[in-house]
Amino acid sequence: MKLTFPILTLNKGGAQRMLVEITNGLAAKGHDVTIIMPASGAMEFSHIKSKLIRTNKHELGANDYPYSDAIVSNFHTTTSSAQAASVSGKGKHIRFSLCYEPMFLPEQSVSFPTFQVTDKLIVLSKYQQELIFLNHGIKGKIVPIGVGPEFRNLNLRKPYDPLQVSAIVRMPEGGWAWHRRQDYLISQLDIIKTRFPAVKINLICPPGEYNKSPALQMLAKTPKYKFFTPANDTELCYIYNQTDIFVASSIFEAAPLPGLEAMKCGAALVATYAGGNMEYCRHEENCLLSYGFENRLGHDIIRLIENVSLRQQLAVNGQKEAEKWSWQNSVNAFEKALLEYLK
Repeated sequence: MKLTFPILTLNKGGAQRMLVEITNGLAAKGHDVTIIMPASGAMEFSHIKSKLIRTNKHELGANDYPYSDAIVSNFHTTTSSAQAASVSGKGKHIRFSLCYEPMFLPEQSVSFPTFQVTDKLIVLSKYQQELIFLNHGIKGKIVPIGVGPEFRNLNLRKPYDPLQVSAIVRMPEGGWAWHRRQDYLISQLDIIKTRFPAVKINLICPPGEYNKSPALQMLAKTPKYKFFTPANDTELCYIYNQTDIFVASSIFEAAPLPGLEAMKCGAALVATYAGGNMEYCRHEENCLLSYGFENRLGHDIIRLIENVSLRQQLAVNGQKEAEKWSWQNSVNAFEKALLEYLK
């Protein structure tokens, strides 16, 4: 198949990683994959295997698209040019929805109608599938997230080392991170540090966001936390491997990757219900999971600090679960969805 993916930016994040893994996987299977990106688009991934075309403009237009079998849009701001190119005969428009923007991003009046542009939809989880079907009457095909072999348990943890609790924080400026409940997360981690001073608290952030965020830079100056800005997956894997308990506080995610990555590296997961994490989270079997209204995040962290056998059991079961989630499965499911839509 000849495929075109309009992508505005490829900075470090779960959605962008999904795009890279899918396009790389399709290219490796012999498909002719082209990424078109505006001149201003960031590129923080070094292993792009498909053809990359940079335009000389800051926005994509229909004329920027080559002729393809399918045009695969993603974020809502890519749908307009993708649909215009499709109407002009440049390929069938298929939307790859990496999140449901009207739920958590500003300008819902702009993003909501874009889910009615094409009925050919690919989503990441059953939760996201049901949410979009409820609002738009379109039932997308599910392509699950994956975890690559670069994330694995290096068996670095020692029983008498200080316990380490880690969480990912993102740039709060701009209103794109409210659903992560970072103020609540920090308040719970403060409780942990006060009650268990020997526990190390690690905060992880993409370096690009850290450099642009005064709020994150201020947070990094707090001596009670150790701040990490991993430059690559090797560094991120090492941090996950130092982590005994990984904490995820989001209340809305189509399919969150970090919890699954941390589980594969042997960390026990404490999370709040975010919708998409139900694809791999099973409370008291491979993680501790609570709803936001229960206000139980700190309590669950304390429970795992004090109950070593439960923490170890959840870590073992979590790693077994995470090892089922491969990018090859994701690519195969994506290819199957494309073929069905192109019949």
